[in-house]
Amino acid sequence: MKFFNMAKASLVTSLFATLCAAQVFADSAPISSVTTADEVEWGYLNPLRGDKSPGAADLWGDRTKNTATGMLVRFKKGFSSPPHIHNISYRGVVIAGKMHNDDPSAEFMWLPTGSFWTQPAGENHITAANGETNLIYLEIDSGPYLVKPSAQHFDNGEHPINQHIDNMVWEKPNDSTWLNKGGAQLTHLWGNNIGEDTAGTLVKIPAGYSGELQGGAGTLRFVVISGSVQYSSKETPEAKTLKPASYVASNAPFVHNITADADTLIYVRADRKFKVLTQRDKT
Repeated sequence: MKFFNMAKASLVTSLFATLCAAQVFADSAPISSVTTADEVEWGYLNPLRGDKSPGAADLWGDRTKNTATGMLVRFKKGFSSPPHIHNISYRGVVIAGKMHNDDPSAEFMWLPTGSFWTQPAGENHITAANGETNLIYLEIDSGPYLVKPSAQHFDNGEHPINQHIDNMVWEKPNDSTWLNKGGAQLTHLWGNNIGEDTAGTLVKIPAGYSGELQGGAGTLRFVVISGSVQYSSKETPEAKTLKPASYVASNAPFVHNITADADTLIYVRADRKFKVLTQRDKT
């Protein structure tokens, strides 16, 4: 009986130590990630077509599976797809170049950097590119991301959006509780993350700005669309230069420190309200 009690005590001690170690690991596990543009690993949107296919790189998620995903897609100058549909809806933000996405018979309307569009599932369309360098951030809420023939078109009840950067309406600090002083502006593109609904927002940061992007309790992801910032956080104490196509994420209340080297535009996807604060306005 004494041996049994000693063995039992040893087992309890071992379990306690394991639980403590697990808790320490959980407490120290990173809650943020940073991928600079130079660290992006590229492949092809359609691997079977090789270099005839647009280039593609998942920043988060997996476009081949039934999950939300954010990816980069790049096109050669003069690219124009045949008419086609997708099995799921997507959103696109232009990072570089000139993009067109519309019905096959529509006049070309070239969307420059910072412009935004949506493509409903099942709707017949073409995609074309006309810049020397053409790069977009593409986002889906479920997957996989597939290209299908026009003959399989269907109406899913959504309507497409093509929003030129020049037509966007920007909120300034006096207009928004999301912003403090310092010149940052924002425009809500889709969704409403006042509660726990995911939404997408463009944030315009002026050159010389220095402050914080404060994420809420949920997941916050952002992609640099134009410009350049110096980025740091408690988990990235050594500043990194984030150029267009760089990506940052956090999955708990978190402070992202940003200093803008130039006028910068970032796309933020968040499922909680976030705040943009300058150094002198951190409250």
